Amino acid sequence: MLTLETQNLTHRFTPHDIAVNNVNLRVEHGSIYGFLGPNGAGKTTTLRLVLGLLRKQEGSIRVFGDLFEQSRLEVLRNVGSLIESPSLYGHLTARENLVVLQKVYRCAPGRVDEVLALVGLPHTGRKRVSQFSLGMKQRLAIAVALLPQPALLILDEPTNGLDPNGIIEIRELLKHLNQEWNTTILISSHLLAEIERLVTHVGIINKGTIMFQGTLDALRSKQQQSLQVVLDTSNPDLSQQLLHQQNIAATQHDGKLILPSLPKEHLAAINQQLVHHDIKVFEIGIVKNDLESIFIDLVK
Repeated sequence: MLTLETQNLTHRFTPHDIAVNNVNLRVEHGSIYGFLGPNGAGKTTTLRLVLGLLRKQEGSIRVFGDLFEQSRLEVLRNVGSLIESPSLYGHLTARENLVVLQKVYRCAPGRVDEVLALVGLPHTGRKRVSQFSLGMKQRLAIAVALLPQPALLILDEPTNGLDPNGIIEIRELLKHLNQEWNTTILISSHLLAEIERLVTHVGIINKGTIMFQGTLDALRSKQQQSLQVVLDTSNPDLSQQLLHQQNIAATQHDGKLILPSLPKEHLAAINQQLVHHDIKVFEIGIVKNDLESIFIDLVK
């Protein structure tokens, strides 16, 4: 079951500037979907279209199975969002900001203290938001998104301005919301290592086009397929020649040989053969392509 689905979503800022090009998002119910891409790739534009902050030009958007343009108000009652810079009242306290919006969302008054505790801001007292650090403002913006206890939470770079401990706390918060409240989460981020620890599904966009979409397990399978072996020897030219005689593709980079992934027994045999030819083997290493490496390969 899909919580969010777009079909051929396309948006042009000018006739020659296609910001989003036939994007087909598939965000499954109960998932944490990491939406990744370099700056200017189309992430924020896509999220703004999904939330109705930009007028849709081409394609369709379904949220909770309903066409968004036909049930916008009903859909938005069950969606929490944080897009770009948080909109907060600087002259009010954190609690006062939430009380104002609690009345807009018509949620229970007790929800204010609940979300303040969830994001780690229960003791800010009379401190005005204008005096908050960037990280504290980001936490408060997430609290605002959580006020209506949404079934779908859409977050654009939610850990901006947070220190490492803050990033870990937000990660655990999002996992808690997903696991305990069954909240579906769509999160865009440039912190690829952090995303890899959090998400169940991944979508990678570049120049407005989806380059990869699927489960994190599928991405890890792709990662396994792209493992490489690094071989450092005293004679890389002769080593490469011997490997080519065995039909093993080997390329040189910075004086070392790069081989495709091979079984351990095969690597041991290669080592014996090189030593037999009086070649010293200094290193046999496995290079694992993490999410960042795969991401860079996809967007090149």
